[in-house]
Amino acid sequence: MTKLSVLYKKILITTLVLGAILTPNLAYSKGVDKATADAYKQENAAEQQELDYIEESTYDSNTAYINDIEILGSNIIKPEYILSKMSLQKGDLYDKDLMQQDLKTIYKLGYFTEKMKAIPVKNSNGTISLKIILEENIPVTDFTIEGNTVVSGDEIMQYLLPLKGKPQNITAINQAMEQINQCYYSKGYILSKIDSIYDDPDGTLNLNITEGKINKIMITGNEKTKEYVIERNIMTEPGTVYNENQVKQDLVRLYSTQAFKDVNRTIEVSEDDPDKFDVTIELKEQRTASVSIGGGLDSATGAFGSAAISDNNFRGMNQRVSLSGMVGSGILMSDSSIKSHMNYQAELSFFEPHFLNADNSLMSKIYFRDLGSYQIPLAVERRIGIESTIAHRLRYNKNLSSTFTAGVEYIHLGEGDVNKVTDLYNIHNLNIADRAKELEGGFFLRLAPGLAYDSRDSAINPRHGALASVRYEEAFGLDGFGKTNGRLTGMAKKFIPIAKKSSLTFTGRGGLRVHGSDMPEVMAYRLGGPYTIRGYKVNGVGTGTSFIMGSAELATPIPFVDRLKVNFLQNLRLTFWVDAGRVFDPTIASTLYDRPIQAITAGIGLKINMPGIGPLSVDYGFPITNPGPNGSPHGYFTFGVGDMMY
Repeated sequence: MTKLSVLYKKILITTLVLGAILTPNLAYSKGVDKATADAYKQENAAEQQELDYIEESTYDSNTAYINDIEILGSNIIKPEYILSKMSLQKGDLYDKDLMQQDLKTIYKLGYFTEKMKAIPVKNSNGTISLKIILEENIPVTDFTIEGNTVVSGDEIMQYLLPLKGKPQNITAINQAMEQINQCYYSKGYILSKIDSIYDDPDGTLNLNITEGKINKIMITGNEKTKEYVIERNIMTEPGTVYNENQVKQDLVRLYSTQAFKDVNRTIEVSEDDPDKFDVTIELKEQRTASVSIGGGLDSATGAFGSAAISDNNFRGMNQRVSLSGMVGSGILMSDSSIKSHMNYQAELSFFEPHFLNADNSLMSKIYFRDLGSYQIPLAVERRIGIESTIAHRLRYNKNLSSTFTAGVEYIHLGEGDVNKVTDLYNIHNLNIADRAKELEGGFFLRLAPGLAYDSRDSAINPRHGALASVRYEEAFGLDGFGKTNGRLTGMAKKFIPIAKKSSLTFTGRGGLRVHGSDMPEVMAYRLGGPYTIRGYKVNGVGTGTSFIMGSAELATPIPFVDRLKVNFLQNLRLTFWVDAGRVFDPTIASTLYDRPIQAITAGIGLKINMPGIGPLSVDYGFPITNPGPNGSPHGYFTFGVGDMMY
């Protein structure tokens, strides 16, 4: 082994120390054996001793000035560069101690061997000519790289090429090794390291990289949850190179199942192979079955009470089953078009996160709803249906999912106040016979393919990314084909961070009837209320066969409140917003109540995003445009539970 190869032990030691610092939770890090470390210490001590006695002098006077300095033996490194690093310069008073320090400085440049001399030669005029004799390291001529699989040789080579053609420099090589290690670490390969580096007599540097492969993955802590259910959420596989980023995604995926209250991982060197690692996924299950009773206020439901029983890890298979019921007083803060009627709702739902043993999810539900209709003036609406949605995450884009919904729904509309309805038709000179058309419900088969995109950094209080969806719904009239219609609906949100904790959100939504001139009015789009144009009552802007709307919202923590160590308050946001929208081809309901069809509002509100429910909000909005005869120029409060995806 050459002299330089011994010095490379220093590089290896530094690299391994760096790896140990940047590699968390490791029970073991492969290091340099004691014999190698001792050899390095002895070699380093020998070099220092030699440098202390390398100066040879034919003139031992510290009272002469330096006439000139000549650098000998420097072929690639320019003498001017060496002179610029020295403290002694031409014209200075010669000082033996300073000369010794300059020799050490030159050696530390890394381009030269320890075989160097400084010879002061006396001139006839009493000055000194200083000759510095150096020996350059062997130039770097080429490189070989072995062991790399997850980082290409071309990418590694970009850190090595600056060394080529120059004398081998321990410092520069060490820096290149650190850059290569950092390249691996930045990609998540935190167990990778340069296992060895040595040079050939022809100047070739040879690197051997150990990337840190996984020997096996073990799971502990699960009692109820089936092990295969856990394994299908772990994308990391034995035999692959360990990647911290991938493992973190696996842990987040496991935590998102809601079956565990804590998820961690530990790493240990494999007993079978010291170059491989065993990964243990440590789980702490939580109680997933629950019974809940609650209540609240909502603009669409009124004062309501609810009860539910659910299990988020049904049969230990991560399935979710829920039975819920709600009774509400009826719509609050609405205009007189909504029939005062109790709101009854019940739903049985089932969620399978791994449908057909693939990257699909299945959500099925059976529901019953009986309420004062939001869309048909003074009508009582009843819906009974069954619906299933299959979602599939696309492999080529982890943020993109396809969906397909199929369901059967029965809609019945009953008259709520025949006298008021008759008066309204007479006031607007409309034929009361058209009321039967307005109350038309039916029996429908719904088929709805869609796409959803979600790149948000958080589902609770997102500040980066986007959320978008588009869905086409075909509703086949099973009790009359003439009722068949198709609708296209889409939504897009963009989140922009503001300051440290605030965010600005831009939202656009739209929908249109693709076909079906006899589409029942109950299927029309509506604007106004907590989920569309705030500051208006539900349906206060109007109903129509198409619509478009947009909003801008600034959400920010309430000063000082977010500093309190209360989880509830940490998610609370103060909002400032502007909404605008318009409906097209307005329905009879819009005509009967002289709704404005378009609106712009601005307001302020409070919002808290609850996992599994969505945003809970209270807003007060002021109409900027004409609110119409049934609206208020002073605005309204709206209360919202959840959000609308389409």
